[in-house]
Amino acid sequence: MSPRRADPNTRLALVEIAARLLAEEGPNAMSTRRLSAAAGTSTMAVYTHFGGMDELVREMVHEGFSRLHRLMTQVRKTADPVADVATLGRAYRHSAIANRHLYAVMLGGSSLGGFSLTDADRQHGRYTLALLVDAVRRCIAAGRYREGDAELAAHQLWSALHGLVTLELGGYLIEPYDADTCFEPQLRDLMVGAGDSLDAATRSVAVSRRRAHGEVEAAAADLPAGAPPGPARVRVRQAGRPVRTET
Repeated sequence: MSPRRADPNTRLALVEIAARLLAEEGPNAMSTRRLSAAAGTSTMAVYTHFGGMDELVREMVHEGFSRLHRLMTQVRKTADPVADVATLGRAYRHSAIANRHLYAVMLGGSSLGGFSLTDADRQHGRYTLALLVDAVRRCIAAGRYREGDAELAAHQLWSALHGLVTLELGGYLIEPYDADTCFEPQLRDLMVGAGDSLDAATRSVAVSRRRAHGEVEAAAADLPAGAPPGPARVRVRQAGRPVRTET
């Protein structure tokens, strides 16, 4: 008889449950008993699928960035690169809201207790940033953004949007200045800050809002839950234990 294959649905369920426990209850809730009970499986499932808790934490980082990347790749390259940038921003926000627990782990919002992310872990998701850098370069080439370092401009856009999304997920943005109220003018002003004119930025952001329904929201519903690994495997270490590397 051939060996029984591990169920990928169980693996994904364990990642989801572990991320929720970390975000809502902290690292002390991360026990094999809690995870297996919530996933409806045995306590050995964590070791079968991940080899241990440190690998499970690492998988949360990979899964979170993989979902973000898959959604951002649904954004088309068009003749309006500023609208492309704005639509990528909408994809980023949508992914964060839809996967808030994974987002908290992959970008440091959750306390990991005895687990710690290495520098390589924190840099793992940078392949998603390449999509934004490319769009910014096209904005510069089209004369919509001022001449300059496209990677620096992309980092500035990312950090500004990350701040808004983090406040939104933390429940800090409330009426009359809730996240929806703040998001649209922030997108517009980020485009203007990068060098676009106010009128052109306003038009492109409006276009991105219409595009988001088909390219982001509808696509998110159609994308499969699972994901292939990203372009690089990285490391997560647990305090007091040696680092393991997987390629």
